[in-house]
Amino acid sequence: MTAKAVTHLNFRGHAREALTFYRAAFGGDLTVVTYKDAGDVRDPAAADQVMFGQVSTADGPSVMAYDVPSDLPYHQGENAFFVSVRGETTEEITAYWERLAEDATVLRPLGAAPWAPLYGMLRDRFGVTWVLDVVSEYNA
Repeated sequence: MTAKAVTHLNFRGHAREALTFYRAAFGGDLTVVTYKDAGDVRDPAAADQVMFGQVSTADGPSVMAYDVPSDLPYHQGENAFFVSVRGETTEEITAYWERLAEDATVLRPLGAAPWAPLYGMLRDRFGVTWVLDVVSEYNA
């Protein structure tokens, strides 16, 4: 099995700073894709904020983070994290998605995204937000 769970932290304008801090703490590689990079600028003032970011290590902790867009609710402590499941194949991620989606609220349907060949987000019946994706060159 190739999937692993990665902590996904949510911020409002501080994701880059946090990721830089976590890279200093854990080492590894830092990846940052801004809303402008992904062609998804909803608010010009937030174009350079992080749409996708991660610190990945070969044998240590990895963490993902992004800046919640201003048009979405964000309350630190209430919407401070997602559980992210990342895999190498669409079949693997689709199977997880189908099982997690039972009685769930789909926040973003499973499909292609600018940063991943397959990506989706749902809130399960227990209130946990799950992000599932297939690893791409942005987030390998």
